[in-house]
Amino acid sequence: MIVGIGIDAVEVTRLEKWAADQKILERFFDPREIAVLRERGRGMVRSLAARFAAKEAFGKALGTGLGGLALKDIMVANRANERPVLALQGSALLAMQARGAAAAHVSLTHEGNMAIAMVVLEA
Repeated sequence: MIVGIGIDAVEVTRLEKWAADQKILERFFDPREIAVLRERGRGMVRSLAARFAAKEAFGKALGTGLGGLALKDIMVANRANERPVLALQGSALLAMQARGAAAAHVSLTHEGNMAIAMVVLEA
């Protein structure tokens, strides 16, 4: 049963400054996410925007927004087949469980200057 759906869009160019600011990256992203993002070279900013959109979409799927959540606790990882997955910990995992969800599904896409993410929470 679906208990929440969230979607968010982020302008890629809006995050260009973030890519060069280690303090901002450390504030919003898990160190493992940062390492993967850096490996993407020129694609880093697009990946950064998509991952930030996923964090926002997760808050919308909860129905509470991101208040009280550490954004680093919402990590976007990739399976071996490159499919993105949400790896939740700490405040994000607790919030998902409080919502009655047992699984979180994420889809990411890019088009032009936009990165879009959708999150579905499932009981």
